[in-house]
Amino acid sequence: QLQLVESGGGLVQPGGSPRLSCALSGFTLEYYDIGWFRQAPGKEREGVSYIANSGTKTADADSVKGRFTISTDNAKNAVYLQMSSLKPEDTGVYYCAARRRYLMNYIWSVQTSYEYWGQGTQVTVSS
Repeated sequence: QLQLVESGGGLVQPGGSPRLSCALSGFTLEYYDIGWFRQAPGKEREGVSYIANSGTKTADADSVKGRFTISTDNAKNAVYLQMSSLKPEDTGVYYCAARRRYLMNYIWSVQTSYEYWGQGTQVTVSS
């Protein structure tokens, strides 16, 4: 059974630097590309970051460029989202999602191109 499990969320002060983890089971990163998405209260879910082809290609939303870094650990079959300089507007539920490599022609932020989703982890940025 293919599963993605996010962890690492919680209450964070503005300016904080938590790291979110996405653990994959039932499939390996070798054949899948991973996106991080988030949904703020009252807003639609949006793309945050993307990593493809075992790390050779990445993309970030303009709102997080220079502050968030996505990475993989193939040995642990995990994907990470290192967040820094957090702002209150970064508050939301963060999801990781996976799609098979042949779908990489779709723009990375197209949510319907992702086949598997985790349950999400809440990140709340507040003092």
